[in-house]
Amino acid sequence: MLQAHSLLWHYLWVGPNIYLLVLAALLWRRGIKKTHPALLLFCVVASVSQLVLYAADILPWVSNEAFWHVLWTEFSIESIIKFILIGEVFVHIFSPYSSIASLGKTFIRVIGVLFAMGGAVAAAITPGPNQHFLVSGPHLLEQTIYLIECGLIFSILGFAAYFRLNSDRMSLGICLGLGISACVHLGTWAFSAHNIPKETSVLLDFLNMTAYNIAVLIWFYYCLVPSKVPVRSAAVALPENGLEVWNRELERLIHQ
Repeated sequence: MLQAHSLLWHYLWVGPNIYLLVLAALLWRRGIKKTHPALLLFCVVASVSQLVLYAADILPWVSNEAFWHVLWTEFSIESIIKFILIGEVFVHIFSPYSSIASLGKTFIRVIGVLFAMGGAVAAAITPGPNQHFLVSGPHLLEQTIYLIECGLIFSILGFAAYFRLNSDRMSLGICLGLGISACVHLGTWAFSAHNIPKETSVLLDFLNMTAYNIAVLIWFYYCLVPSKVPVRSAAVALPENGLEVWNRELERLIHQ
Protein backbone atom coordinates (compact mmCIF):
# COMPACT_ATOMS: atom_id res chain seq x y z
CA MET A 1 0.00 0.00 0.00
CA LEU A 2 2.84 2.41 0.85
CA GLN A 3 4.13 2.45 -2.70
CA ALA A 4 4.15 5.10 -5.41
CA HIS A 5 1.01 5.04 -7.59
CA SER A 6 -0.83 2.83 -5.10
CA LEU A 7 -4.45 3.54 -4.22
CA LEU A 8 -3.42 5.36 -1.03
CA TRP A 9 -0.85 7.39 -2.96
CA HIS A 10 -3.51 8.54 -5.43
CA TYR A 11 -5.89 9.46 -2.62
CA LEU A 12 -3.31 11.42 -0.63
CA TRP A 13 -2.44 13.48 -3.71
CA VAL A 14 -5.93 14.04 -5.12
CA GLY A 15 -8.09 13.98 -1.97
CA PRO A 16 -6.93 17.16 -0.20
CA ASN A 17 -7.13 19.17 -3.41
CA ILE A 18 -10.74 18.11 -3.95
CA TYR A 19 -11.41 19.10 -0.33
CA LEU A 20 -9.83 22.51 -0.96
CA LEU A 21 -12.17 23.12 -3.89
CA VAL A 22 -15.12 22.17 -1.67
CA LEU A 23 -13.80 24.50 1.03
CA ALA A 24 -13.51 27.31 -1.52
CA ALA A 25 -17.14 26.79 -2.56
CA LEU A 26 -18.33 26.83 1.06
CA LEU A 27 -16.31 29.94 1.86
CA TRP A 28 -17.71 31.66 -1.23
CA ARG A 29 -21.27 30.91 -0.15
CA ARG A 30 -20.52 32.33 3.30
CA GLY A 31 -19.21 35.58 1.84
CA ILE A 32 -15.66 35.01 3.08
CA LYS A 33 -14.34 36.45 -0.19
CA LYS A 34 -14.88 39.93 1.24
CA THR A 35 -12.80 39.41 4.37
CA HIS A 36 -10.35 36.67 3.31
CA PRO A 37 -9.96 36.89 -0.49
CA ALA A 38 -6.42 35.50 -0.39
CA LEU A 39 -7.62 32.38 1.43
CA LEU A 40 -10.23 31.77 -1.24
CA LEU A 41 -7.66 32.38 -3.98
CA PHE A 42 -5.21 29.99 -2.32
CA CYS A 43 -7.80 27.20 -2.06
CA VAL A 44 -8.61 27.43 -5.77
CA VAL A 45 -5.12 27.99 -7.18
CA ALA A 46 -3.34 25.47 -4.94
CA SER A 47 -5.87 22.72 -5.63
CA VAL A 48 -6.05 23.27 -9.39
CA SER A 49 -2.27 23.53 -9.79
CA GLN A 50 -1.73 20.35 -7.78
CA LEU A 51 -4.31 18.48 -9.85
CA VAL A 52 -2.56 19.64 -13.04
CA LEU A 53 0.74 18.38 -11.62
CA TYR A 54 -0.92 15.08 -10.71
CA ALA A 55 -2.20 14.72 -14.28
CA ALA A 56 1.28 15.46 -15.62
CA ASP A 57 2.65 12.69 -13.40
CA ILE A 58 0.23 9.94 -14.39
CA LEU A 59 -0.29 10.72 -18.09
CA PRO A 60 2.07 8.50 -20.09
CA TRP A 61 2.58 10.98 -22.93
CA VAL A 62 4.02 13.67 -20.62
CA SER A 63 7.81 13.44 -20.68
CA ASN A 64 9.99 13.66 -17.58
CA GLU A 65 11.39 17.00 -18.70
CA ALA A 66 7.90 18.41 -19.25
CA PHE A 67 6.83 17.18 -15.80
CA TRP A 68 9.67 19.02 -14.07
CA HIS A 69 8.87 22.21 -15.97
CA VAL A 70 5.26 21.87 -14.84
CA LEU A 71 6.54 21.38 -11.29
CA TRP A 72 8.62 24.57 -11.53
CA THR A 73 5.61 26.54 -12.74
CA GLU A 74 3.19 25.04 -10.22
CA PHE A 75 5.39 25.69 -7.23
CA SER A 76 6.25 29.22 -8.34
CA ILE A 77 2.58 30.16 -8.69
CA GLU A 78 1.60 28.44 -5.44
CA SER A 79 4.42 30.21 -3.59
CA ILE A 80 3.19 33.63 -4.69
CA ILE A 81 -0.36 32.86 -3.53
CA LYS A 82 0.91 31.39 -0.27
CA PHE A 83 2.87 34.52 0.63
CA ILE A 84 -0.14 36.65 -0.31
CA LEU A 85 -2.14 34.52 2.12
CA ILE A 86 0.43 34.96 4.89
CA GLY A 87 0.34 38.70 4.27
CA GLU A 88 -3.45 38.64 4.65
CA VAL A 89 -3.12 36.75 7.94
CA PHE A 90 -0.64 39.37 9.14
CA VAL A 91 -3.16 42.12 8.35
CA HIS A 92 -5.94 40.39 10.27
CA ILE A 93 -3.81 39.75 13.35
CA PHE A 94 -2.29 43.24 13.41
CA SER A 95 -5.47 45.02 12.27
CA PRO A 96 -5.53 47.38 15.31
CA TYR A 97 -2.24 48.82 14.01
CA SER A 98 -3.05 49.77 10.43
CA SER A 99 0.35 51.15 9.43
CA ILE A 100 2.27 48.15 10.77
CA ALA A 101 -0.23 45.78 9.13
CA SER A 102 0.08 47.50 5.74
CA LEU A 103 3.88 47.60 5.84
CA GLY A 104 4.15 43.99 6.98
CA LYS A 105 1.76 42.76 4.30
CA THR A 106 3.74 44.52 1.57
CA PHE A 107 7.04 43.16 2.89
CA ILE A 108 5.78 39.57 3.03
CA ARG A 109 4.28 39.70 -0.45
CA VAL A 110 7.40 41.20 -1.99
CA ILE A 111 9.49 38.36 -0.54
CA GLY A 112 7.13 35.78 -1.98
CA VAL A 113 6.96 37.36 -5.42
CA LEU A 114 10.74 37.73 -5.66
CA PHE A 115 11.45 34.10 -4.78
CA ALA A 116 8.67 32.74 -6.97
CA MET A 117 9.72 34.89 -9.94
CA GLY A 118 13.30 33.76 -9.42
CA GLY A 119 12.15 30.16 -9.60
CA ALA A 120 10.10 30.78 -12.73
CA VAL A 121 13.02 32.52 -14.47
CA ALA A 122 15.38 29.72 -13.49
CA ALA A 123 12.98 27.16 -14.95
CA ALA A 124 12.59 29.15 -18.16
CA ILE A 125 16.31 29.54 -18.81
CA THR A 126 17.26 25.98 -17.87
CA PRO A 127 18.62 24.29 -21.01
CA GLY A 128 17.20 20.94 -21.98
CA PRO A 129 20.34 18.82 -21.39
CA ASN A 130 20.83 20.24 -17.87
CA GLN A 131 18.69 17.58 -16.22
CA HIS A 132 20.49 17.82 -12.88
CA PHE A 133 19.42 21.41 -12.20
CA LEU A 134 15.99 20.82 -13.69
CA VAL A 135 15.37 18.16 -11.03
CA SER A 136 17.32 19.55 -8.06
CA GLY A 137 16.32 23.19 -8.61
CA PRO A 138 12.65 22.81 -7.61
CA HIS A 139 13.63 20.98 -4.43
CA LEU A 140 16.09 23.71 -3.47
CA LEU A 141 13.53 26.45 -4.17
CA GLU A 142 10.88 24.47 -2.29
CA GLN A 143 12.95 24.10 0.86
CA THR A 144 13.95 27.78 0.74
CA ILE A 145 10.29 28.82 0.50
CA TYR A 146 9.29 26.46 3.31
CA LEU A 147 12.09 27.80 5.50
CA ILE A 148 11.00 31.41 4.97
CA GLU A 149 7.37 30.40 5.41
CA CYS A 150 8.10 28.78 8.78
CA GLY A 151 10.07 31.82 9.90
CA LEU A 152 7.26 34.21 8.95
CA ILE A 153 4.53 32.12 10.56
CA PHE A 154 6.36 31.59 13.84
CA SER A 155 7.36 35.25 13.92
CA ILE A 156 3.74 36.35 13.42
CA LEU A 157 2.45 33.99 16.11
CA GLY A 158 5.31 34.92 18.44
CA PHE A 159 4.68 38.65 18.11
CA ALA A 160 0.93 38.12 18.54
CA ALA A 161 1.50 36.14 21.72
CA TYR A 162 4.10 38.58 23.09
CA PHE A 163 1.89 41.64 22.54
CA ARG A 164 -1.26 39.72 23.55
CA LEU A 165 -3.07 40.36 20.30
CA ASN A 166 -6.45 38.69 19.80
CA SER A 167 -5.84 36.38 16.84
CA ASP A 168 -9.04 35.55 14.99
CA ARG A 169 -9.90 31.87 14.67
CA MET A 170 -9.50 31.66 10.91
CA SER A 171 -6.05 33.28 10.89
CA LEU A 172 -4.89 30.95 13.66
CA GLY A 173 -6.08 27.91 11.70
CA ILE A 174 -4.36 29.09 8.52
CA CYS A 175 -1.06 29.56 10.37
CA LEU A 176 -1.39 26.19 12.10
CA GLY A 177 -2.03 24.30 8.87
CA LEU A 178 0.72 26.04 6.91
CA GLY A 179 3.16 25.64 9.80
CA ILE A 180 2.57 21.89 10.20
CA SER A 181 2.93 21.22 6.48
CA ALA A 182 6.06 23.36 6.16
CA CYS A 183 7.75 21.86 9.24
CA VAL A 184 7.12 18.30 8.09
CA HIS A 185 8.48 19.10 4.62
CA LEU A 186 11.61 20.64 6.13
CA GLY A 187 12.09 17.65 8.42
CA THR A 188 11.77 15.10 5.64
CA TRP A 189 14.07 17.15 3.43
CA ALA A 190 16.76 17.19 6.15
CA PHE A 191 16.43 13.43 6.47
CA SER A 192 16.49 12.78 2.72
CA ALA A 193 19.57 14.99 2.24
CA HIS A 194 21.59 11.89 3.10
CA ASN A 195 21.84 8.87 0.87
CA ILE A 196 18.67 6.91 1.62
CA PRO A 197 17.07 3.96 -0.17
CA LYS A 198 14.31 4.60 -2.68
CA GLU A 199 11.80 2.86 -0.42
CA THR A 200 12.58 5.32 2.38
CA SER A 201 12.22 8.24 -0.02
CA VAL A 202 8.74 7.01 -0.99
CA LEU A 203 7.77 6.78 2.70
CA LEU A 204 8.89 10.38 3.20
CA ASP A 205 6.68 11.42 0.27
CA PHE A 206 3.76 9.71 1.98
CA LEU A 207 4.57 11.59 5.17
CA ASN A 208 4.57 14.93 3.33
CA MET A 209 1.26 14.17 1.65
CA THR A 210 -0.27 13.06 4.95
CA ALA A 211 0.85 16.31 6.60
CA TYR A 212 -0.80 18.29 3.82
CA ASN A 213 -4.01 16.31 4.29
CA ILE A 214 -3.93 17.16 8.00
CA ALA A 215 -3.38 20.83 7.14
CA VAL A 216 -6.44 20.85 4.87
CA LEU A 217 -8.58 19.25 7.60
CA ILE A 218 -7.35 21.90 10.05
CA TRP A 219 -8.41 24.64 7.62
CA PHE A 220 -11.82 23.02 7.30
CA TYR A 221 -12.27 23.00 11.06
CA TYR A 222 -11.05 26.52 11.78
CA CYS A 223 -12.80 28.08 8.78
CA LEU A 224 -16.19 26.39 9.03
CA VAL A 225 -16.76 25.46 12.68
CA PRO A 226 -17.83 28.54 14.69
CA SER A 227 -15.94 29.31 17.86
CA LYS A 228 -17.53 29.79 21.25
CA VAL A 229 -17.45 33.47 22.15
CA PRO A 230 -16.77 33.97 25.87
CA VAL A 231 -19.09 36.31 27.74
CA ARG A 232 -17.29 39.32 29.19
CA SER A 233 -18.75 41.38 31.97
CA ALA A 234 -17.16 44.63 30.94
CA ALA A 235 -14.73 45.94 28.37
CA VAL A 236 -11.26 46.39 29.77
CA ALA A 237 -8.86 48.78 28.09
CA LEU A 238 -5.56 47.17 27.24
CA PRO A 239 -2.42 48.95 28.36
CA GLU A 240 -0.37 50.74 25.75
CA ASN A 241 2.42 48.62 24.31
CA GLY A 242 5.33 49.10 21.96
CA LEU A 243 3.27 48.34 18.88
CA GLU A 244 1.12 51.40 19.46
CA VAL A 245 4.22 53.58 19.61
CA TRP A 246 5.67 51.99 16.46
CA ASN A 247 2.36 52.37 14.65
CA ARG A 248 2.11 56.09 15.51
CA GLU A 249 5.70 56.75 14.45
CA LEU A 250 5.20 54.84 11.20
CA GLU A 251 2.06 56.84 10.44
CA ARG A 252 3.95 60.05 11.14
CA LEU A 253 6.72 59.04 8.72
CA ILE A 254 4.22 58.06 6.03
CA HIS A 255 2.32 61.37 6.23
CA GLN A 256 5.40 63.59 6.31
